[in-house]
Amino acid sequence: MSDVRRVVTGAPWEENFGYSRAVELPNGLVLVSGCTSIVDGQIAGGGPYEQTINSFKVAFAALEQLGLGRDDVVRTRMYITHARDVDDIGRAHKELFDSVRPAASMIIVSGFVDPSLVVEVEVEAFRPGGEHGEPTA
Repeated sequence: MSDVRRVVTGAPWEENFGYSRAVELPNGLVLVSGCTSIVDGQIAGGGPYEQTINSFKVAFAALEQLGLGRDDVVRTRMYITHARDVDDIGRAHKELFDSVRPAASMIIVSGFVDPSLVVEVEVEAFRPGGEHGEPTA
């Protein structure tokens, strides 16, 4: 898999747990690891809506390093801790993706590594033609 490109952001968990923020396969599929609202070691945004927006911003930053953006997203997954947050998280998703309309899932989970987190998102994107673009970083 020598044609696989990886985005590493320097987040401590990437090194400690041995993963990349994003991986681009030669066929143009880009997989972005679970992203939360943790920025510089702190939770950015307290409520479900704000955490969702910030989590997707982390994912978009990884896509940008591969020369892709929101319009290239074909699938999202939102892992949430409370059914009561569905509307706020869904509203954030709609604001970000209404014109894109990726396939999407929202799954209720028991919790995250930091109990203050209420959402974690994953993103899959696709580069038409399956050709690697030039990274921007």
